[in-house]
Amino acid sequence: MHSAFEFSSPKRGQDSRRVRTALGAVAVALAVAFGGNVATTTPILASEKVTMAYLPVTHALPLFVALEEKMFEAEGIEPEAVKMENPNLIIDSFISGRSDIGPLASAAGITVIASTRFPGTMKVFGLQGGNPTGGQVNESLIVPADSAIESFADLKGKRMAHLPGIQWKTISRFIIQKNGLDPDKDVTLQDLAVPNWTQALLGGTVDAVLALEPVASMAAANDNIKVVVVNPTALFIADPFWAGASVITTKFMKERPSVAKKTIAVIDKATRMVEDDFKKYAPLLAKYTAVPQSAIPVVGPVYWRTNTQIEEKDIVAYQAFADIFHDAGVIKAHLDVRTIMLQPDDLK
Repeated sequence: MHSAFEFSSPKRGQDSRRVRTALGAVAVALAVAFGGNVATTTPILASEKVTMAYLPVTHALPLFVALEEKMFEAEGIEPEAVKMENPNLIIDSFISGRSDIGPLASAAGITVIASTRFPGTMKVFGLQGGNPTGGQVNESLIVPADSAIESFADLKGKRMAHLPGIQWKTISRFIIQKNGLDPDKDVTLQDLAVPNWTQALLGGTVDAVLALEPVASMAAANDNIKVVVVNPTALFIADPFWAGASVITTKFMKERPSVAKKTIAVIDKATRMVEDDFKKYAPLLAKYTAVPQSAIPVVGPVYWRTNTQIEEKDIVAYQAFADIFHDAGVIKAHLDVRTIMLQPDDLK
């Protein structure tokens, strides 16, 4: 049996030479037709496929920009963007090898946890979150407009929803404790995916939601919902607060270092574009997240830091966040976050 790409003629050598001659003539004809130089014509290479996992939140806006502007394709990269509703699933996809990179909005806390259990699996090359000083909001506590809840201390006997996964469960418990309540007795915590937050709040399934952007900003424009605490993580954990991270697997870096380097460069460039003109690119949130077009004007930016922008204060803030997992017993060993940050030598 012969391959579909194999010549089976008895005059194999002669026919092969004829085929090569014919193909050569075609190449020359095309080169001349398009004004090319046969000797210097560069062959078109196949694109490198890169699987990218993300959450449908404002933090991932630079990724949406890169996808829409075909910025990956310009670098010979074929992006496969996979939407996840649960931050745990993103990290799971890294560990299982289903994803190469989480360009934006991977859970920074779960990255810490995974790095203690699967050391050397991934590296962080960017951070996203809230910065009260600059007015960038990461999350807010939202409640029905007619609710008497005005702070976390008012949640006694109430039900509060948060993003599914150990990161936001730990954050919620920490903040509740900081406000004098027992998370095991005084408040009922509930995992809830992003698309269900508003419906659950208005339907009375929960009394409050610790909501990430853009849902928090949308709530401010909804007559039926009100924001009672802005950036609580920055108030009670660290300022700035890094909820999201840009994460790349070490497997991807080792096997395809040049492609990994190009992918990171695209994300960095797209992030700077969003920072320079958030209003120009914000409408993409209506396509990639649950934000309706009518709500785009009220959605604000989060705080982005690319690999080249991260400073010592950012590392200190990330460390403060990582420490709450150790203090809560979620991880047994203390982790120095510097050990999981991308270094220049990692991409050699």
